[in-house]
Amino acid sequence: MVDIATRVYNHKWKIDPIIRSLIDTDFYKLLMCQSIFRNSPDTVVRFSLINRSKDIRLAEMIDENVLRMQLDYARSLKLSRGESTWLRGNTFYGKRQMFRSDFMEWFDNYQLPEYDLQVKDGQYELTFEGKWHEVMLWEIPALAILMELRSRAVVNQMRRFELQVLYARAMTRIWEKINVLKELEGLKIADFGTRRRHSHLWQDWCVQAMLEGLGDSANGGAFTGTSNCLIAMRRDIEAVGTNAHELPMVYAALAENDEALKQAPYKVLADWHEEHEGNLRIILPDTYGTEGFLNDAPDWLAGWTGIRIDSGDPAPLAEKAIKWWEARGEDPREKLVIFSDGLDVEEIKALHAQFHGRVKCSFGWGTLLTNDFRGFEPDGRLEPFSLVCKAISANGHPTVKLSDNPNKAMGPQSEIERYRRVFGATGQVAREVIV
Repeated sequence: MVDIATRVYNHKWKIDPIIRSLIDTDFYKLLMCQSIFRNSPDTVVRFSLINRSKDIRLAEMIDENVLRMQLDYARSLKLSRGESTWLRGNTFYGKRQMFRSDFMEWFDNYQLPEYDLQVKDGQYELTFEGKWHEVMLWEIPALAILMELRSRAVVNQMRRFELQVLYARAMTRIWEKINVLKELEGLKIADFGTRRRHSHLWQDWCVQAMLEGLGDSANGGAFTGTSNCLIAMRRDIEAVGTNAHELPMVYAALAENDEALKQAPYKVLADWHEEHEGNLRIILPDTYGTEGFLNDAPDWLAGWTGIRIDSGDPAPLAEKAIKWWEARGEDPREKLVIFSDGLDVEEIKALHAQFHGRVKCSFGWGTLLTNDFRGFEPDGRLEPFSLVCKAISANGHPTVKLSDNPNKAMGPQSEIERYRRVFGATGQVAREVIV
């Protein structure tokens, strides 16, 4: 196992690449990219980095030249032969050749496109614009680069023993969490922590700890896999993930009128339905509010495998999903509910206690698995913060996200008000945005 403290101490070179592979990304991005490659090849989308934690002034912590070097290095990467073979030939969700030959021929020659980087009021304005399937793959590398450069800005000032103690404390914290989780009967949990990880090395260590502490689900354990494709390939475990808010946000932005806007989230899933089956048919309903989504959802969606709850108060939303299935003649005990919003051990325990046996309960554990250094450094210098990279326009039309948590809403205010009129705002619960 890698001695992370020593590696960090020794790796203070000018360019120590953070992103070393195009598949150091989340599996859902590749699934969505293939779908977009097929269904929307000419849509032009603009993505932007958004730091919701305004007190973290990234441009004052991270040297612009260093950031550009990391971004430029990521742009130089192409799929290796082994990575291409893994994507083409591996079995994902029980299906071989998940990625079609036409998509893989394109991806084999793909490189990340150009970016635009500006500094404004202590923050970086990082944007990517172009054909949707080409620019969307910047999201995860961009976030991982900024998050790790912020971590490096702190740890690069630390001495060898300080680093040893830091990582020993962090490892102990994770292992104590795992020991709590291993007591939960029937637990199913995955690593969702790529986007806001402390570093690639640390995420890989956390995955190995989960494997050892909880056991691989392929052998009867609780750990179901990782969203990170590179780690999944190297550790020979499942790559997990389905789809994200990006799809309905862009579909909605392209809607020609309010009626088309109302139907956009369902059009997304109709297209997804044509391509995927089984555990890839997971509803993500909260882009414009879960309650309204379920109230107006077509009945065929009740036949999908499950639902992912990613904002708002998770327990009441899961209860609403159960009632929705029951009202449509579905047995909730056969449905999968994935909780994935800012989770940590205590909330996982509580949700597992409430829903285990009533549904097939699963958890996507993200930032507080791969970046929990809270309290280890003064002034919260290593604490996680809320950094996102979102599609902000499609074919020149602004995108909007309402969310079950109004603190996560994004888009021009006039458009937010229009979307609230079309979709309603019932069921929203304001919660602190940790990640």
